[in-house]
Amino acid sequence: MSHFAFHVSRKLPRALLALSLLGAATVASAHTGNDAGLHHSVASGFVHPFTGLDHLLAMLAVGLWSALSAAAIDRRVLWAPVGFATMLLVGALLGFAGVTLPAVEPMIAASVLVIGLLAAVRLRLPGWAAAAVVGAFALFHGVAHGAELAGVAARWAVIGGMVGATLLLHAAGLGAGLLLRRTGRWGAWLAGGGIASMGAALLGGALLA
Repeated sequence: MSHFAFHVSRKLPRALLALSLLGAATVASAHTGNDAGLHHSVASGFVHPFTGLDHLLAMLAVGLWSALSAAAIDRRVLWAPVGFATMLLVGALLGFAGVTLPAVEPMIAASVLVIGLLAAVRLRLPGWAAAAVVGAFALFHGVAHGAELAGVAARWAVIGGMVGATLLLHAAGLGAGLLLRRTGRWGAWLAGGGIASMGAALLGGALLA
């Protein structure tokens, strides 16, 4: 093990603890209440995923996992990101129609935990299976957004902006994953483990709320 890797491995537990405490402190602001009144344009929809820690981390984690788990960097790394964005849109349409799902907030938090762990261990799945896993979680993300926007005149523009931001965050996660592939296993554990730790804190907050 290199000196740098050894130094990171010593710092990792404290870093994850700090991330957990940050997650616990921001649970209340991760995705609270009905804020449809703030949504009126493509731009506001685009900004919205960046303002909720749970949505932000989940979308980054999808790209991160795709890059870290790929046997080779080709079009197959796009399965999970495209699957997530597609099911996010489907969920939003269901939310528009008044469809509800049980335990939406815990499932959104669980998505951060689970996808972070998948990235940490670099679990390799067939593309369609990876898309199905993240798509199932994305449905809950979409329903949460759609329910907020039901009845809002500009809901289609807002959701368009959200999907655009989602794809951008996936791309950012992919880029980070490509860089971390050079670091070996410790890089995946650091990034994926940090996200999973935040997810655990968010899930605990959602279950206690």
